[in-house]
Amino acid sequence: MTGTPFRPAALAFEGIAPHFDSRFGKWQSVAAQRRAVRRALIAAWPPGGHILEVGGGTGEDALWLARQGFRVTLTDVSPRMVALADAKLRPLGSKAERVAAEEMQDFAVRHFAQGGEQFGGVFSNFAPLNCVEDLAPVGRALARLVRPGGSVLLVMFGIASPGEILVESLRGRPHQALRRFRRGAVPARVGDRHFTVTYHRGAALRQAMQPWFTLTERRGIGIFVPPSAAEPWISRHPHLLTLLENLDRLAARPLAALGDHILYRFTRTERPAS
Repeated sequence: MTGTPFRPAALAFEGIAPHFDSRFGKWQSVAAQRRAVRRALIAAWPPGGHILEVGGGTGEDALWLARQGFRVTLTDVSPRMVALADAKLRPLGSKAERVAAEEMQDFAVRHFAQGGEQFGGVFSNFAPLNCVEDLAPVGRALARLVRPGGSVLLVMFGIASPGEILVESLRGRPHQALRRFRRGAVPARVGDRHFTVTYHRGAALRQAMQPWFTLTERRGIGIFVPPSAAEPWISRHPHLLTLLENLDRLAARPLAALGDHILYRFTRTERPAS
């Protein structure tokens, strides 16, 4: 555990950690988007590798990967999230550590000082990196942590999600419908805690990852499957959700820019880390 003070986003998710799985685990829109991400994860790395997760929360994706035979080191800034994740992962030979995404460079120093090797890959699901304003230090840290040829899969908020625009408009919240078009820090809330998110453009993300990574794939997650703002309504319509999920599989690449989330897959180049 580090001594970093809690940032507003960390406080927000720390507060809901005990109820996170029970709340979001029931939402079928989240499950559908998670399935799409997991298909990409399992295709990205050979079985048995050591994978780093950034902003892993309570460890649901890390646990799934561990059950597929991977060794996972999960990082998250919330102590409660990390405790919940570690309890899931330890029996399977994986672990969770408290590390903020902004601290990835310090984490890299500690990791190698303790005899750690480079990771075979990295992933970050459901937009924890949107809580980070400056992604350049994250890119530099990942360059040190990932071996050449390794894949990094980052799932970020899309900036032009028709599903969110529609859902928020129908709910009478036009100020929310267009929030992703705004640049810079945008107000957000989880429970009664306020923080900010940044809707990073793809060009900014690519710039943060250069010259150590090349973008090799981009796919939309939740193009037709609606965002969680459509809950609990969409969970009561499983047949409709199945149809939308199948449409997402067809549209993931050609309509990637319209996803509620966008999955960016980067490949580590041979360029030495700075």
